[in-house]
Amino acid sequence: MGQLALAAKITHVPSMYLSELDGERKGSRQDAIDGHREIGRRCRELGVDTLVVFDTHWLVNANYHINCAPHFKGLYTSNELPHFIANMPFEAPGNPALGRILAQACTEQGVETLAHDATTLDPEYGTLVPLRYMNADQYFKVVSVSALCTVHYLNDSARLGWAMRRAVEDRYEGKVAFLASGSLSHRFAQNGLAPEFAFKIWSPFLETLDHQVVQMWTAGRWAEFCEMLPEYASKGHGEGFMHDTAMLLGALGWSAYTGKTEVITPYFGASGTGQINAVFPVTPQDGSAVPPPEASAAAKYRAFPRL
Repeated sequence: MGQLALAAKITHVPSMYLSELDGERKGSRQDAIDGHREIGRRCRELGVDTLVVFDTHWLVNANYHINCAPHFKGLYTSNELPHFIANMPFEAPGNPALGRILAQACTEQGVETLAHDATTLDPEYGTLVPLRYMNADQYFKVVSVSALCTVHYLNDSARLGWAMRRAVEDRYEGKVAFLASGSLSHRFAQNGLAPEFAFKIWSPFLETLDHQVVQMWTAGRWAEFCEMLPEYASKGHGEGFMHDTAMLLGALGWSAYTGKTEVITPYFGASGTGQINAVFPVTPQDGSAVPPPEASAAAKYRAFPRL
């Protein structure tokens, strides 16, 4: 039936929008923008019809949620960084049918998930910034998934990703991309120091940690990474406690995943945080299998918001 055709971990730094505008930051994030466009090009080449975005800017305090309105349109200003993103226009078609399918499948697997297809809720910029460059012509339908989860377990997010892939492959007629929209380390520069850290990581420790993680991804060392993910998310200030990453890896097979990550936009610093665009090859997965047991090791770690 359906297919998960592409999976990626992507940046959504608001300085990408600044990079379009006249001023001292113009052109400064062209590499990240080009990375988004390349991922969008690959999605088109693969026949993807819908982008499902795990958005670490959509904060939720209970359950998991899916924004699958029929259509999105408006002007967006970031409440966090209104001097970076102000009055940014957006428009994209939604996919209510897919959203309902995903929510039902996740709930059936014990991860209560609600689909919102009759809503005035607009997506957050973890969804809107990627769409600006991947979907400027509204070619793709869009579904946004909450991934700034304040009281959730990482193993539940991994199970959600697994259930969503099963739903796509067993119940959906079409091709889908899963995009984990969030950073690696996410320790913003201290107030007053943001200009100094516009293109830097906050600390040598976090930068070294991030580089080690990227090396693990490109080498396919998933058992090691999945085991350390809860502590990495906490001690490395992972954005949204890295629920987007848990969702993505759950969809790919968690520690049993065998792919090796392809870096599209090399690791870079932004306001103290560590960012990347990277494609995770989608490998065959036994549809009868449940998420690997070691995913439950994450259950002892509570997830707190990492903004």
